[in-house]
Amino acid sequence: MKKHTLGFSILLASVASAFAADLTLFYDKPAKDWETEALPIGNGRLGAMIFGGVEREQIQFNEDSLWTGDETDTGSYQTFGDLFIEFDSKGSTTGYRRALDIGRAVHTITYTQGEVNFRREYFASHPANVMAFRFTADKPGALTGSIALADAHKAVTSAERNRLTAKGNLDGYTYPSAGPNANYTIDLNYEAQVLVLNDGGTVEAKDGKIFFKNANALTILLAAGTDYSNQRSQKWRGPHPHEAVTERLAKASATPYAELLAAHEKDYQSLFNRLTLDLGKTSEALLQLPTNRRLAAYRGGDQAVAKGISYDGQTNTSQGKRAPDPELEVLIFQFARYLMISCSRPGDLPANLQGIWNNRNDPPWRSDYHANINIQMNYWFVDAANLGECFEPYSEWLNSIVAVRREDTKRSFGVRGWATRWENGIFGGATARWSMGDGAWLAQNLWDHYAFTGDKEYLRTRAYPILKELCEFWEDILKENADGKLIAPPGTSPEHGPVAAGNSYDQQLAYDLFTNTIEASQALGVDEDFRKKVETIRARLLGPKIGKWGQLQEWVEDIDDPKDQHRHFSHMIAVHPGRQISPSTTPELAEAAKVSMNARGDESTGWSRAWKICVWARLQDGNRAYKILNGMVKSSFLPNLFATHPPFQIDGNFGYAAGVCEMLLQSHTGEIQLLPALSQAWQNGKATGLMARGNCTVDIEWKDGKVVNYHITSPEPREVKFRVNGQLKTMNSEVLKEQITP
Repeated sequence: MKKHTLGFSILLASVASAFAADLTLFYDKPAKDWETEALPIGNGRLGAMIFGGVEREQIQFNEDSLWTGDETDTGSYQTFGDLFIEFDSKGSTTGYRRALDIGRAVHTITYTQGEVNFRREYFASHPANVMAFRFTADKPGALTGSIALADAHKAVTSAERNRLTAKGNLDGYTYPSAGPNANYTIDLNYEAQVLVLNDGGTVEAKDGKIFFKNANALTILLAAGTDYSNQRSQKWRGPHPHEAVTERLAKASATPYAELLAAHEKDYQSLFNRLTLDLGKTSEALLQLPTNRRLAAYRGGDQAVAKGISYDGQTNTSQGKRAPDPELEVLIFQFARYLMISCSRPGDLPANLQGIWNNRNDPPWRSDYHANINIQMNYWFVDAANLGECFEPYSEWLNSIVAVRREDTKRSFGVRGWATRWENGIFGGATARWSMGDGAWLAQNLWDHYAFTGDKEYLRTRAYPILKELCEFWEDILKENADGKLIAPPGTSPEHGPVAAGNSYDQQLAYDLFTNTIEASQALGVDEDFRKKVETIRARLLGPKIGKWGQLQEWVEDIDDPKDQHRHFSHMIAVHPGRQISPSTTPELAEAAKVSMNARGDESTGWSRAWKICVWARLQDGNRAYKILNGMVKSSFLPNLFATHPPFQIDGNFGYAAGVCEMLLQSHTGEIQLLPALSQAWQNGKATGLMARGNCTVDIEWKDGKVVNYHITSPEPREVKFRVNGQLKTMNSEVLKEQITP
């Protein structure tokens, strides 16, 4: 379908071609630690962490449906196993480099040993649903060693000819910290296969391993799966994975390696290349540093680098002064997009607390779907960052568990609709504390996806039924207070404070749910009577309150502590990701939100810092948002650029990306705002492929903090309100050109 141009300058057509950012993480040593140093690859379903050892390579891998649990217990995401490749190394090693090119989604390792130059390539193919590892050398017959497959549970492992197999069942294994209801039979079948293809030399199976000798090149293909099904009607089980895994390897092995790689890159780049970002240039001296040292220089901790770095005509002369590195800020943003593409693709499960990467059977917080902010944060940025397809696993998972949650809710509370607890798994089971607002928060993401895409079929079949049912739940649980206002039953403001009725967390999420449901009903042209009832309930909701020290109250009672700096600030949901409070529509409440956020402070854990960036961006204070972003880069990213809570939690990566998007473009108030929260640190820059609600694609170029070029397109003719350089404009898509005068 032809896109309609809403407004642009004549220079924007060539903006995309002007980007030449180096989007590579690289290191001069092998990884020793899984969490901080190994590098991730993934195709949505399969994930792996690459260590890059010279004598001994370790590839730890996962499959997204390898979980314990059932309909009564969350269970836990499990590690699958490891692939170990031993090399008969000869001579000292020089010129070692391991790198992850997130522009291609390819991990490479190069080094010289003796007089032989070795090269490795690793990628996870979504089209083929396999992982591929390629080993080459510039001298014939240089590859000799062995390959072993290690299972993380009790699988039967075998080696035959050029194939390694691990086949097992999780029955008998439970999460060490499982709740009192975790007395269940898991009975989940799983299987992994590894196929070894040699160019020259020999390959044989012996003693449970594959031995290769004097090969010119080696290609290793890995496929894995379980019999999990997201259909409750099938009791969460499908066919045994053996046939599917075998077929994937057969097809992949019949495809020339170059074609396998080309298909992978084409598929990945069809998503990744939609968005480009330039926030300024980094010194060549910094760009030449391994990523871990570059991050240290950003923090001011790499003294040898920080001293004397030249940037934009200015030189840092004092040791310990932070070396400016806007391209690192962009790299972290694009790394988040890489991670999302790598761990959340249609047909797979959504990203959990660690995305798809996990090396433990008892991971922190079960590596689950935490519903009091974490899984929601994972998906805040996907539509804004032009990765809408990656949202599908979230929608499919939520729809798959609703029936279980409905029954659990009815047993516990005797009401219609459904609610959930903090911890959620893949079989509908949930554990830990009940939280009334969590279901509404999960549904908020569903509405936002529609707001960006305008996909009415998705709204009708996926989002609206859940929104409507949740409204019924809230209609049943809301109680009238002495003033005649409707308030939520006693609950917490995650994860602190008193148990009290009508806390802001619940009230704001209920308001947001009702608003989204009303607009969904209008968009679909259905349920007019139900809509009017919801409108009436919303009008009676107890709304946000301003307290005695000018703060936005977290609870009904004015008990907020100005010294409280808890990592959760759940009374800000109305600011972000909700839309009840904004500087343009509710200025007094927005000022009260600032008072609360000032009291909370700028320091926090990883995901909390990311949310603060988003909130301050929505409050249109770009310098404050950047200050927190700067602090997050300094304190909340590990050497491999994983975000840390601590420990590693991927919501920090994704929340950071959401914050950057909010600083550059907002559209939640009914108008598209270009650069609503631009920092002085980013006074010159370009962005292409940002998305605004209403299915609008936005390109922006700015100089000295002012937009100089913009380009807005939409698939269908429509009227759009947008704000550029403080001026509100309304344009019809038939207007093709406009010259910007800053």
